Amino acid sequence: MANRVVHVTYDTYDAEVTNSDIPVILDFWAPWCGPCRSIGPILDELSESYAGRVKVAKINVDDEPAIASAFQVKGIPLVVAVKDRAIVDQMVGFRGRAPLEQLFQQLATPAT
Repeated sequence: MANRVVHVTYDTYDAEVTNSDIPVILDFWAPWCGPCRSIGPILDELSESYAGRVKVAKINVDDEPAIASAFQVKGIPLVVAVKDRAIVDQMVGFRGRAPLEQLFQQLATPAT
């Protein structure tokens, strides 16, 4: 199973997020964040299940403070749903698998 999650930097943000032709789940995280480590494997798995319909983009807040600032990240993990260049939903903290699955279902473009 290939990992479909992309790691986004300031330089790749437009290509991976702004210009994405499918909805994007942004995962704002840091390596020292325990809940972030819990959410990661779930997002990895969902990225496989929704491949081609929803993209998962991880943003390390320590490495990319400009992006974190632009999104006014106050706590992590922060999951932000972006569709058609607009934020459509977001959740702070790790609430378990079910809310993440629901977010993917709401965002997913129809399978082709």
